[in-house]
Amino acid sequence: MIEIKVNYEGGLHCSNTHGPSGSIFSTDAPIDNNGRGESFSPTDLIATALGSCMATIMGMAAERKNLCLEGMVIKVGKHMSENQPRRIVILDVVVDMPLSSEHPDRKILESAALSCPVYQSIHADIKVPIKWNWQAPL
Repeated sequence: MIEIKVNYEGGLHCSNTHGPSGSIFSTDAPIDNNGRGESFSPTDLIATALGSCMATIMGMAAERKNLCLEGMVIKVGKHMSENQPRRIVILDVVVDMPLSSEHPDRKILESAALSCPVYQSIHADIKVPIKWNWQAPL
């Protein structure tokens, strides 16, 4: 078990501490939901977790194959519901890969991304379309 400590500082702002490392980051409510928008919102962290988890799991697969994924960029667009309850409805993912679309390990990397624990934990009601942009490195 990993413990995350959340300290509510008032004004819809929190300080969050990662137990094992002691790393700290802030969260803030978004401007469109009564906040200051000065940091990641809690729902932004879900989008962030998805992209970074996919990158990490693909990185693990790439290391096993001696592939370099440096320069890979994953963008996640978070779309919130227009009605109540306020919730994430779509996480649009775009993966820019520094490898050719003809790369022999393409399917392994795509499969790795889809096996990431965050992707596997997202509720089925949240749509997660993924667009892959494969290209040869410059």
